Amino acid sequence: MEEIIRFETVKAYNDFNNEETLHPLVSVVNFSKAAPRKRYKMYFGLYVVILKDVDCGDLQYGRNTYDYQDGTLVFFSPGQVAGVRKEEEFQPQGHALVFHPDFIKGTSLGRHMHEYGFFSYNANEALHLSQRERQIVLDSLDKIRYELEHTIDKHSRKLVVSTIELFLNYCLRFYDRQFIMREDVHKGILEKFETLLNEYFRSDKLQDTGLPTVAYCAGALHLSPNYFGELIKKESGKSAHEYIQEKLIDLAKEKIFDTGKSISEIAYELGFKYPQHFTRLFRRYTGSSPVEYRELN
Repeated sequence: MEEIIRFETVKAYNDFNNEETLHPLVSVVNFSKAAPRKRYKMYFGLYVVILKDVDCGDLQYGRNTYDYQDGTLVFFSPGQVAGVRKEEEFQPQGHALVFHPDFIKGTSLGRHMHEYGFFSYNANEALHLSQRERQIVLDSLDKIRYELEHTIDKHSRKLVVSTIELFLNYCLRFYDRQFIMREDVHKGILEKFETLLNEYFRSDKLQDTGLPTVAYCAGALHLSPNYFGELIKKESGKSAHEYIQEKLIDLAKEKIFDTGKSISEIAYELGFKYPQHFTRLFRRYTGSSPVEYRELN
């Protein structure tokens, strides 16, 4: 079995990269200090944001390789495993922001961390920065490093956490820009999503496995659920979950006109274990129950 290097603490990651540990829970790493390295896999028990300064293509997440260019950001959250594909030694270049989940507990950032969905994006969904955006990232890292090198006082944690939060908010903006500029790359995702749902609903999958999940649809289109959700939201104005449910309601309306079937039978055909759940969802979208809808139309 291939060896996995585990990074459960900031100090362990610092030591691996020959970086001094100025704070036990947060660090800014300069990869140029690290020794040349070979192929390995890494487990992160930390939040890690990596800025690559060279086109090296060395990191892999799952079976996908990161599409690195000069100035590319990738994000890892606790529990993820990444690897490299270099058989020969290479010198890593770039920077990393590393922080332990405990560092943000009880803070505004800790409460809103779930909003930064890019921490669970796939390898082919890395953030490609312009030169100006790259400079904003470097400035943010410099501010954090300055605070870490400063004597720790009662303001230190608040300033570092707020700087990390500002940095991540910039990343949200940069991703919005990337969604727009890479529109050609993403073109057709909504059409593919529509085709996928049509095929799913025409098959026996509704009765066998129930309503398709966002994760299922994203996987079928080779995207991470969060990234896929962002794309669908920007293309349709609806969440992927809402889009799936509305598609189901359209199908339900057609079936309701078949008076040879009871509402319960239709509910089971649509993948609902309990007809009352179908009735509740139908009412939410149409304002009337399936029975009322059948009688009115």
